[in-house]
Amino acid sequence: MRLPPSAWVMMASPVLAAISLCSIDQQDDKVTFHLSAPAVAAVESLVRASGRGFPALPVQYNQPIPYQPAPYAQPSPYGQPSPYGQHAPYVQPAPYAQPAPYVPPAQPQYQQPPTPQPQIQQPARPGSTIIVASFNIQVFGTSKLRKQNVMNVLAKVARRFDVLAIQEVRAKTDDVVPEFVRMINAEGAHYDFVIGPRLGRTNSKEQYAVIFDTQRIEANPRGPYTVPDPQDQFQRPPMVAQFRVRGPDPRQAFTFSLVDIHTEPDEALAECNALATVYQNVQRDGSGEDDIILLGDLNSDEYHLGRLGQLTSIHHVVTGVTTNTRRSQMYDNILFDSRSTVEWTGRWGVFDLMAEYGLNLQEALEVSDHFPVWTQFSAYEGQSGPLAIRGAQAR
Repeated sequence: MRLPPSAWVMMASPVLAAISLCSIDQQDDKVTFHLSAPAVAAVESLVRASGRGFPALPVQYNQPIPYQPAPYAQPSPYGQPSPYGQHAPYVQPAPYAQPAPYVPPAQPQYQQPPTPQPQIQQPARPGSTIIVASFNIQVFGTSKLRKQNVMNVLAKVARRFDVLAIQEVRAKTDDVVPEFVRMINAEGAHYDFVIGPRLGRTNSKEQYAVIFDTQRIEANPRGPYTVPDPQDQFQRPPMVAQFRVRGPDPRQAFTFSLVDIHTEPDEALAECNALATVYQNVQRDGSGEDDIILLGDLNSDEYHLGRLGQLTSIHHVVTGVTTNTRRSQMYDNILFDSRSTVEWTGRWGVFDLMAEYGLNLQEALEVSDHFPVWTQFSAYEGQSGPLAIRGAQAR
């Protein structure tokens, strides 16, 4: 029987597939096919289907070799030769250099400048001398008047001086200074006062006042006056008041004019410049008084008094110390012409409220942010002599 070609193809396909699994061994000119058992069965089946014989072939039946996977190559440790070839030994990188710990730059050792201490001298009131003082009583008005502890301190302060020039009386009523004087006199003293008008360009007006012991001092009955200021050079133009010492013969008693001033902090230098002219005008005001004592809150130290500090023979009493309660600034001073005011004894000081009355800073600030400043004059006109020399040496 003859098979169609398609049948042959169908029968040959498994044979070919089986043959593909055989192995070939070639030695010289002899080629040997090694068929697996499935391949031999496929060939035999093809021969039977053809109906023809098939010569016996020297077939060697070989059992399939079990699959043995190649052993897994363990990776070589770092630095050892790899099985896939030699390579340069692994070089460990240099250990990471830790940065030095951060050391902040050395801070400059700030040394707090030593705080100048006020003069330790306490104002004494012997009969042959008088003590003149200046005190900015911060915002001295009705609110402060109601603080009994504060007013007790203020009354004690006032009794320490024969004359006390006050700045910053700030009240809409007229009872603050009279009530203050009543408190001062409550223990038997006999003080009186003169006061100027309310001054200032803003709604916050201030008055100058001078309180004095009537047993030691008398005021000129003409009363005080405010320096004319047609050019508006001052926030609060100074007040001038004249006094004479009681006790000595009136012809020998020390007489003087006080110029009470509170400069505007932001205009202190300009106002100090203008005060030079004021001082000279008061010297020539027709009263014949040659002892002109300018005192108050200048808002400047002794090195920044402008033209006022450059007047011939002008002398500032307070120097090298602070005058505010926090002890950080010099604001207050007392000045006079050293050629004419020879009555000055050379004694002066800053009256430390905290040291004198055992106050802490907060308690002292309730009284004022300023300390009083004071100085001493002879009670006799034109006399200084050894008293001034001793005072200067004591200071």
